[in-house]
Amino acid sequence: MKGIIGTLQLAATLVFALPVGLLGVQLLLDGQRLLGGLFVVVAVAMVVLEEYLTTPTDVPAAVAEKTVSKVAETPDDEE
Repeated sequence: MKGIIGTLQLAATLVFALPVGLLGVQLLLDGQRLLGGLFVVVAVAMVVLEEYLTTPTDVPAAVAEKTVSKVAETPDDEE
């Protein structure tokens, strides 16, 4: 689970990927299969890469998240 930061990052990616994908769909409907398919593939790749690719900026956030989860115990952890 990524939390609020991950959700915001996904939303920012979708802001850019959705217009590209919609352009691809429009081109597909207009009969330009190659160019339309290319735009759809690019849009899907933008979302997939953001979701599953670890970048150098993700590493400090992951370390901080693991550290906080080990240091701070929730009431459920104490039982």
